[in-house]
Amino acid sequence: MSRPVLRLDGIKKGYNHGLPNEIRVLRGASVEVQPGEIVALVAPSGAGKSTLLHIAGLLDTQDAGVVEIAGVDQGQASDRARTAARRGQIGFIYQFHHLLPEFTAAENIVLPQLAHGVPRAEAEAHAQELLESVGVGDRASHRPAAMSGGEQQRVAFCRALANRPALLLADEPTGNLDPATSDRVFDALMGLVRGRGLGALIATHNLELAGRMDRVLRLDGGVLVDAPEAV
Repeated sequence: MSRPVLRLDGIKKGYNHGLPNEIRVLRGASVEVQPGEIVALVAPSGAGKSTLLHIAGLLDTQDAGVVEIAGVDQGQASDRARTAARRGQIGFIYQFHHLLPEFTAAENIVLPQLAHGVPRAEAEAHAQELLESVGVGDRASHRPAAMSGGEQQRVAFCRALANRPALLLADEPTGNLDPATSDRVFDALMGLVRGRGLGALIATHNLELAGRMDRVLRLDGGVLVDAPEAV
């Protein structure tokens, strides 16, 4: 088996929030995600899904355990190296698109590439390629306000893949859409991930969508367990 793009081993995380007793959210969560594998993460609200994704995406730090991205132990990495991994190795998708409203669809995808040192002409060509791949190539010059919710989210998918990451992390990526649009947008996301051989960890409440992924994990009592019965 190839080296996992994401390995979490024994992740623990707690919060105090000024209370006398710590709230322990993660109690030893472990998972490996292989290149080309799409893993669903299901759990009730407040169970720690977002916390786990933030730790996997190097947006937060764990109290204990190991986070490896593409074989590199991020606990041993410098802040500069973690930032570089976050920008170049990881793509993020959220429930809300968070596109920059003053820029066009294409510009929203070009900007992270420019920040990563990609020449403008190459960045623009890649942005158009991504938009075409999810069926919104004709919306490249439109600003977010001129697009539907489904179109905006597809542009957000493209932005997440702008710097050709190895790992995609998504938190309820279709949760803000109606069921019919959610289905179409999820198909677009699956096509992007499959076509580029990414590893993906996708948190969702939608069990139907979870059942279309390669496997399903449930966050239960702060640990991850296989949950084929969830679908």
